[in-house]
Amino acid sequence: MKVLWAPWRMEYILADKGQECFLCDLAGALPSEDNLLLYRDDLAMVVMNRYPYNNGHILVAPVAHTADLNELTQAEYSRTMELFRFSLKALERHMEPEGVNAGLNLGKTGGAGLEEHVHFHIVPRWHGDTNFMPVIANTRVIPEAIRETYRGLQPFFEKYGE
Repeated sequence: MKVLWAPWRMEYILADKGQECFLCDLAGALPSEDNLLLYRDDLAMVVMNRYPYNNGHILVAPVAHTADLNELTQAEYSRTMELFRFSLKALERHMEPEGVNAGLNLGKTGGAGLEEHVHFHIVPRWHGDTNFMPVIANTRVIPEAIRETYRGLQPFFEKYGE
C-alpha cells in the first residue's frame, strides 16, 4: 500500500464544521491565514479552496446566501464580478499560470459541491500540471501547501480597491 502524507488535513478533520454553509461561516470573518479568506466586504468575498484541484484554486462568492444569480442585487452581482476579475489578475501576477479554468457549477447535477450558495471557481493551470497520479492512483498532487499560496496571494487582496 502507498501512503500519501498530508498532516495539514487533520486540522480540518477535527475542526468544528459550524453551519452547513462554509461561505456563510465566513460572512462575518476577517481575512486570515487560518480561515483562508483572502478578502471580504459587505457584498462579496474571495477564499482559498480547501480542496483545490490545483495550487491557487480560489472561490469568489457573494456574501448573500443564494443558489440563484438572479436573486443577487445589482451591487452584489457587480462586486462579485469585480472580485472575480481582480482575482484572475492577482493569480496571474503571483503564480504566472499558462491558462485558467474559471466558472461556476450550478446545482448538484451541474457539479456544485455547495449547491445552496453560488460561487465561482478560478483554477490556475500550467502545461504539464496533470500527470499519471489521478489516473493510476486516483490521487491529485498539490505541490505547494495551501497556506504558502495564501501568503503569496494575500498582499494583492490587501490592496484591492486602492
